Amino acid sequence: MSPRAVTAPVTGLLVGLLLALAAALAGCEATSGAPPPAGTATSPAPPGAASDGPAPVRSAAPIRLGFAPLALRRLVRDARRAGSSCLLVSRNGVVAGEWYWRGGSADRPQEVYSVTKSVTSTLVGIAQADGDLSLDAPAARYIPQWRGTASAGVTVRDLLSNDSGREWSVETDYAGLLGADDRTAYAVGLGQDAPPGTVWAYNNAAIQTLDRVLRSATGSDPASYAAERLFGPLGMTETRMTSDASGRADQVFFGMQSTCRDLERFGRLFLQRGGWEGRQVVPASWVRAAVGQPSQDLNAAYGLLWWLNQEGTVRRPLDAANPGLPPGVAGEDQLVPGAPEEMFAALGFGGQVVLVDPDSGTIVVRLGAPRPRGAAEYSVRDAARVVTEALRR
Repeated sequence: MSPRAVTAPVTGLLVGLLLALAAALAGCEATSGAPPPAGTATSPAPPGAASDGPAPVRSAAPIRLGFAPLALRRLVRDARRAGSSCLLVSRNGVVAGEWYWRGGSADRPQEVYSVTKSVTSTLVGIAQADGDLSLDAPAARYIPQWRGTASAGVTVRDLLSNDSGREWSVETDYAGLLGADDRTAYAVGLGQDAPPGTVWAYNNAAIQTLDRVLRSATGSDPASYAAERLFGPLGMTETRMTSDASGRADQVFFGMQSTCRDLERFGRLFLQRGGWEGRQVVPASWVRAAVGQPSQDLNAAYGLLWWLNQEGTVRRPLDAANPGLPPGVAGEDQLVPGAPEEMFAALGFGGQVVLVDPDSGTIVVRLGAPRPRGAAEYSVRDAARVVTEALRR
């Protein structure tokens, strides 16, 4: 088997995942993506992209950046107790503090689970800006197997919005997808449950088909494309996407490995409307489309593979409002009630968070162990407390 192979006992993984998802939903955390099976390996860096260590950061005392030191200290303590390995808080590109526990460090990448999805979305935005693909084109233009099938009308936008109507069940999305050697081939080969635009479901397999879309449209594998067009320009020196067991597919629904510092840079790219050091890495119009408004009418909390804090109907992974899905969290109309509506986040299983508040210029990044023993799991609401409780307006 290839040294990049990814294998795992599927039954135990499925049971553990469902328990974890139930806990996440009970804690009002909109995260998903299963833990990576043993043996997940980073894709090799392209020539010239080898890491020289973490990029330097600009920093200042929290009080100088408008944070109440005692309140921030309390939130840092809570993050540590929640099994965090790192926490970083910045405002307008200046770091108010970064904290490391449990072996975490500025140059030690770790699995970020479904935060990967927001990176995948950004790669699609870059490819569209280059003219290599169109968001409103049928995905079948890039996935020939779907031509002449019930999936012929699914657009690239539908895949990014999670309203594609592609086949979904707990078994397909967690057991089948995770157990497949070639995860893209498996995802592409699934059927169509509903017409696109009629149902919202957090569909990992549908998102994984974007691996095929990006390869076909750009002529490059997503890992190399990300290193050249996103991680390199931003100085995300410790970040890599990963491949599956077959070595023929890159994992675009989860699997990326990164650090708090690198992810702060990714969040800052969107805070700066896609600009970075005088260069437009992704168009400002893409930032508006991805995080400025819901991407569909079924879930106000979802943009283009980003989570939003917009008011309206809120749906989460395994939401009861969709056919065949078990009960989720109901009766709420905002992901983080009381927090700024313009706030948005990249979220991953186990409380991985990249939270961005455009109004105050605040970014909160947290990485850590899923389901810490004896403690509540960290959530997007915990990260938002930095803005709602520690920030002096």
